[in-house]
Amino acid sequence: MLQNHKFKAHVHWELAEGDSTANPRNFSRNHSVIVPNKGEALQVSAAKAFRGDERCYNPEDLLLSALASCHMMSYLYVCAQHKIEVLSYSDDAEGILEVNTNGSGQFTRVQLKPLVTIKDKSQKELALSLHEKANKLCFIANSCNFPISHQAEVLV
Repeated sequence: MLQNHKFKAHVHWELAEGDSTANPRNFSRNHSVIVPNKGEALQVSAAKAFRGDERCYNPEDLLLSALASCHMMSYLYVCAQHKIEVLSYSDDAEGILEVNTNGSGQFTRVQLKPLVTIKDKSQKELALSLHEKANKLCFIANSCNFPISHQAEVLV
């Protein structure tokens, strides 16, 4: 039986005094994203390359962060299934966004670069191999239409 889970987010933007949306170069992209019952609003803008505020998160940051975070949680889950004790996990993920001549664009690939430290050296190869299984379980990765590769390293 399929299970469905609903997630909600509230996005709010207002035209700043003196700005105009008549020209795409002349208005702020800054807005807030509120997830019900999660605390403070995220301050979001476009990426700097698209006239955004570089001090704010942008949708591309959030997509890449969601993908890296979801992979980590899926990875920790499969490690627990195999009785692998993970001591630390970090990832310096990178994504490539291509912009088309018509102004549209898409991510064309993401590379996750997890650095995992485990307790038992005899489980190192298994721990390395579990990234593929974690990718197959990851909700966010399963929702993407671009390749996601892993350049993983496991330390003991």
